[in-house]
Amino acid sequence: QVQLVESGGGLVQPGGSLRLSCAASGSIFSINVMGWYRQAPGNQRELVAHITSGGSTKYADSVKGRFTISRDNAKNTVYLQMNSLKPEDTAVYYCHIAIMLYDYWGQGTQVTISS
Repeated sequence: QVQLVESGGGLVQPGGSLRLSCAASGSIFSINVMGWYRQAPGNQRELVAHITSGGSTKYADSVKGRFTISRDNAKNTVYLQMNSLKPEDTAVYYCHIAIMLYDYWGQGTQVTISS
């Protein structure tokens, strides 16, 4: 059993910043990939960023240069620092981890960018 607890979402004005956190707990041996997806109303869920156990990262083109993903392996926690936020970043953000062949998802946290 693996649990993911997300925090850090909220309402911020355009140009502002937010930091999302996701802590994994439970039967964890080794987390291969940790990442964040998002889903806006009417859209499919899309990858925002992910980071491997070795520290390699991948970002969606739309967030490159604005978002930074990082992880603390000792705490089984992944972070997403979001800067220069735009209204089009508004979505529910989901934490995702991959352990062996299994995928786990957080409950989602709302991020709203509006003036």
